[in-house]
Amino acid sequence: MKKKILVVENDKEILTIISYLLTEEGYDVHSLRSAEGLISEIESYQPHAILLDIIVPGIEDTELCKAIKSTKAINHIPLIVLSTHPTVYATIKELCADEVISKPFDINNLVEIVSNQLAA
Repeated sequence: MKKKILVVENDKEILTIISYLLTEEGYDVHSLRSAEGLISEIESYQPHAILLDIIVPGIEDTELCKAIKSTKAINHIPLIVLSTHPTVYATIKELCADEVISKPFDINNLVEIVSNQLAA
């Protein structure tokens, strides 16, 4: 059975690239451009990992990240945050993320981090 990855990214081109890369790596990828109803989506899809852009329209930076990690039914799922803000790295990782990837990202690094989080 393929590992399921949920990708939440508001930039359509970045979302397409990430979805393509992870699909080529053999993952079942479900992608969203909005975080609206995300907790319900996670509970329903039951991904093995989540890639989350922290700058999502309508959501205050880290609140969504914290909400995921505070929801008992889904807090065990590795949460990888994508961010264009390098200063956010330590704060986000300390607050709620299992890993943080800076954008622009290295393709090989992205795939390696996803693989490592799934193996943990």
